[in-house]
Amino acid sequence: MLPSRFEYHRAGSLDEAFALLDQYGEDAKVLAGGQSLIPMMKLRFANPEHLIDVNHVAGLDGIEEGDGTLRIGALVRHNQLAASDVIARYPTIASAAPQIADPLVRNLGTIGGSLSHADPAGDLGSVMLALGASVVLSSSSGEREVPVSEFLVDTFTTSIQPNELLTQVRVPGAAARSGGAYLKMERKVGDWATVGVAVALTLSNGSIGRAGIGLTGVGLKNLEAADAASSLAGAAPGGDAFAEAGRLAAAAAEPVDDVRGPVAYKRHIVDVYVRRGLARALDLANAG
Repeated sequence: MLPSRFEYHRAGSLDEAFALLDQYGEDAKVLAGGQSLIPMMKLRFANPEHLIDVNHVAGLDGIEEGDGTLRIGALVRHNQLAASDVIARYPTIASAAPQIADPLVRNLGTIGGSLSHADPAGDLGSVMLALGASVVLSSSSGEREVPVSEFLVDTFTTSIQPNELLTQVRVPGAAARSGGAYLKMERKVGDWATVGVAVALTLSNGSIGRAGIGLTGVGLKNLEAADAASSLAGAAPGGDAFAEAGRLAAAAAEPVDDVRGPVAYKRHIVDVYVRRGLARALDLANAG
């Protein structure tokens, strides 16, 4: 199918993008990598009257650290994440980046577009939940920082307003003795995840200081397994604590029966992947 008729606008600056969003509001969609939006337009699941291309807006494609925060521009491509020396210090992101979709999508797809699309089978939402990240939503009236846990509202639904643009992702800076991993089960390369699990942990005085767990493909949105992560705080890292976290994460999952497997199977994979991911994260934390 072909998309419905639309008017194309190429924004040359943030101010121009904001002006277009103010003018067209809910009748407009922002085009970044287009790897999700264009297929939806072709299927006419999305029918914007105006398409605002932000690919030529300067300053949205950087990756930098400072003041204890990792800042990732919204136009950073997935392959940039995979190749970045800075991102290598954030193993949960570094583990996930090469697993996102397929090489063609990773060349064009952006981190801002992926998070804004809010697909429950998308990988980066779970990664950012595990890391306690936030997004910066900007408009002509200023900017606001929103935790990813509040930004992801429902399937294909976020808290972004029609006149706002996601401009940056902020991740707490890498701490000493930290580790992470992203484990993903897919039927073939480029397929949506049957189950994905993102984990992150930091060691403190021989025990687990902070932990985060995000789940992909087992709910109406990317899920934060908060009880599972809380169970790890202060615990001795190892089999018993990891088994309990896996059990709690599986209980928090909300999968459905479909062609990728039954509910019980998906919950079991969550359990197994949480335990495996935490074991990998512990190895990295101990090596750091």
